[in-house]
Amino acid sequence: QVQLVESGGDSVQAGGSLKLSCAASRLTYSMAWFRQAPGKEREGVAYIGFYGSTTYADSVKGRFTISQDNAKNSLYLQMDSLKPEDTATYYCVADSRLPAFAARLSRSSFNWWGQGTQVTVSS
Repeated sequence: QVQLVESGGDSVQAGGSLKLSCAASRLTYSMAWFRQAPGKEREGVAYIGFYGSTTYADSVKGRFTISQDNAKNSLYLQMDSLKPEDTATYYCVADSRLPAFAARLSRSSFNWWGQGTQVTVSS
């Protein structure tokens, strides 16, 4: 079992930036950020594997950057050029396995989920 605790959510103006952090209770092989907006399905945003390979959803490519510090068991999401449609609860997720490339942003690839942190972007 892995405990995940997110922080960094806030309210910002469109065009602004935020950095989310996630502290994990131990090292895992794969981590990602998901988000869920009101009335919408939970969706994968960005993935990073233990060796640093990354995958991004098309909607955030070029604006968001996922990174990790394995020495600190920490995951980060730098979000730039934020848009109102980025408003959502953001979840840190992890698993002990490395998913297939096509499943990196699939909910079924991750067993451990944090409680979420709210990001609100106003126009």
